[in-house]
Amino acid sequence: MDKNHLIEIAEHGQSVWMDNLSRNIIQSGALADMVANQGIKGITSNPAIFQKAIAGNAIYDDAILGAIKQNKTITEIYETLAFKDIQDAADILRPVFDQTGGKDGYVSIEVSPHLAHDTEGTVAEAIRFWQSLDRPNIMIKIPGTEAGFAAVTQVIAAGIPVNVTLLFSVEDYEKTALAFIKGLEERVSKNEPIGHIASVASFFLSRIDTKIDSLLDGMTGDQTKLAELKGKAAIANAKMAYQKYKEIYDSARWQALKEKGAKEQRLLWASTSTKNPAYSDVMYVDNLVGENTVNTMPPETIAACIDHCDVESRIEMGLADAEKVLQELSNIGINIPQVMAELQVEGITKFVQPFTSLMNSLSEKVEQLKATV
Repeated sequence: MDKNHLIEIAEHGQSVWMDNLSRNIIQSGALADMVANQGIKGITSNPAIFQKAIAGNAIYDDAILGAIKQNKTITEIYETLAFKDIQDAADILRPVFDQTGGKDGYVSIEVSPHLAHDTEGTVAEAIRFWQSLDRPNIMIKIPGTEAGFAAVTQVIAAGIPVNVTLLFSVEDYEKTALAFIKGLEERVSKNEPIGHIASVASFFLSRIDTKIDSLLDGMTGDQTKLAELKGKAAIANAKMAYQKYKEIYDSARWQALKEKGAKEQRLLWASTSTKNPAYSDVMYVDNLVGENTVNTMPPETIAACIDHCDVESRIEMGLADAEKVLQELSNIGINIPQVMAELQVEGITKFVQPFTSLMNSLSEKVEQLKATV
């Protein structure tokens, strides 16, 4: 039997997490099988994932009815449903958490996307989620905005694992890593332990290529040259981020924390489903396998990777070419910092919209179920 490529990826030092969560895969035993037999070592969720999981799914009706009888608000009903799924998934992944010494086995849940620019609101919700969920293998997702960076420091300082999400630029990744380090330093200053605190920095990929490719499509000039640059920006950008990661965690500042048991904040590759059918459906997996990283994939990318990933540690291959791609994009007039900033704004909107849609769907479902009580 051919080797499972997800297991092969793990042999190169990268963990595979799944970007999907629903009560169906928990109750059917599918998630337990993925964890036990297919090399899945973590789960990420976001408002869009919960919207797809909960809206129109009868599997949640009994829980919603129970919440109605307790006179819970729509937001409280959402949290009742989401928290139950997160807790059950965390229990399934707990053996991974224990076996890896707290490196893997996490389930991520995002604070409300409406708090993306509210530091204190984010901190308060992160702490409330952490306390309510009451599992050691939960990561609280905080967006990588300026307000989010300040929140990351405070939440890490409170001893809570954090998944910093919606990162596009290397500059924002660096801010993320420094916010994490600052939070650990605050704990050290109070003689509090840091060895148990894990964190990841979620670097988004396919959305970068989708946006930059559309800009290239609208440009005049050497069409052959423009075509050669398509589908190259995201991987080039990720390779540069990994070099920044190595630089940060080779610093004297980090070594002082490492001596006290600190775990590095790993880079996590997100948005890994290929949007352009002309590209390989595993291009954001094959090209970014590397030591001490995470790749979070939706189910269809996991299936594709199991079938035909070509696994090799490529994260540090072709660095000169990666730099050249980014330089050439800049040379032809693509303002990469501006593109990354726009992508983050769009990313927050893409989480706000399904969250709003979910709340509306739940409101309609509650009214329907009330009529049956």
